[in-house]
Amino acid sequence: MLIPRRDFLNQLFVAPFLAKLMAGSARRVPTLLRGGRVFIGRSLQPRDVGINEAGRIVLDATEGDEVVDATGKIISPGFIDILADNSRGVLSTFQKYKISDGVSTALELHGGTGNARWYYAALAQRRQLVNYGASTKLMLIRGRHYSLSGRVREARACLEAGALAVSHSIEYQPTPFEELVAYAQLAREYDRPFFLHLRHSDRARELDGVTEAIALARQTRARVHISHLHSTGGTFAMEKALDLIRAARAEGLEITCCVYPYSRWATYLASTRFARGWQERYGLDYDDLTVVGTGERLTAAKFARYRGRHGLLVAVPEGSMPLDRTVDLALKEEFCLVGSDGGIEYARHANSHPRGAGCFATALQRAQRTGLGLEAMLWKLTEGPCALLRPNLDGRGRIEDGAWADLTVFDPAKVSSPATVENPNQYSQGIDAVYVNGRMAYKDQRFMESAGRAIRAVRTST
Repeated sequence: MLIPRRDFLNQLFVAPFLAKLMAGSARRVPTLLRGGRVFIGRSLQPRDVGINEAGRIVLDATEGDEVVDATGKIISPGFIDILADNSRGVLSTFQKYKISDGVSTALELHGGTGNARWYYAALAQRRQLVNYGASTKLMLIRGRHYSLSGRVREARACLEAGALAVSHSIEYQPTPFEELVAYAQLAREYDRPFFLHLRHSDRARELDGVTEAIALARQTRARVHISHLHSTGGTFAMEKALDLIRAARAEGLEITCCVYPYSRWATYLASTRFARGWQERYGLDYDDLTVVGTGERLTAAKFARYRGRHGLLVAVPEGSMPLDRTVDLALKEEFCLVGSDGGIEYARHANSHPRGAGCFATALQRAQRTGLGLEAMLWKLTEGPCALLRPNLDGRGRIEDGAWADLTVFDPAKVSSPATVENPNQYSQGIDAVYVNGRMAYKDQRFMESAGRAIRAVRTST
């Protein structure tokens, strides 16, 4: 059968042209980041990244209504802070210091909330700069109930309401092992991690805390995450702590940990960590303690007077946790992630560890200095947390077609943090822009759209 000449010409010339035109329009996006190195598949690749109307990623888009020149920059999934706690002050202040550090998702999983239903409802009342979510906070729940059954019931209610994990700090609120088993079994039932601040942090007993966490995982098969291992569990014997975790993982247990890239810890002076005998436990004295935000050094008299103040943070000397013998060793392990363990609560009253403002910029800078490398570190800030919190961060932490456009653009040569113990309230440097759910939320130290969303757990059980 003969084809009419007009139809033949259409098939030969017009149809391919229309197909190419339609394909091109399909790759046109409102925002196109061009010329940067993109973190994909654990490597940095020269790619273009588009953001469509729905706030999703379109890889290799060809045209954009707005084209952002990312030459010389790295385009990464937005950083995920799994230990973004201490947001009790003005929430917008807390989130500003997170997003200026490249964080697009700030999760309060070291502490969290004792009422997840209230937490998510309260934060939904106004728009947030970053994505947010929380764990149960057993320290709060235990204070409201004397019976274990009541405590478990309220923790279960938090998980039903979408809490992302179970969390407890047994150094600050000592708890019998048998009770911890009940909480770990609950975490196992809902297939959510159990974030644990270990029982001991002194030279003599810190490894006992690591062993206890492993025993908890072995008995319940729960996923156990050890918060800031280098300040609680591996300060004095990190190599041995890591050996214990490696052996447990080889046994089939899922044990993970995190660190923050600083060589000094800080905590509240009123806490149990400064109970009688603290000088012997840590090899410190009164004048080794500095009030965060002022630089004031303590004396015995000031220690006694300030001990009764609620919320006063003090820091130990620089080098108390030598980076080369603690943080650097831990970060070589894939099971070790990065979590800030804090945040900037108040803009004027600067009583927060500098990790609350500059954890992630400092981690990137440290990775380049030590040879760990940007690729290895970026995985710990993005995809690693998603694996830990599976499946509740699906669609985030990766740059791939259809993923949420949570993106951080930074200059690897300039990324750093000026935040100090004396003046922690300083924005990180080298973080050019942060997109949250496809909206530019931060650019050149200016705060833009508030497009953060709630991160809640989906109901799963084992």
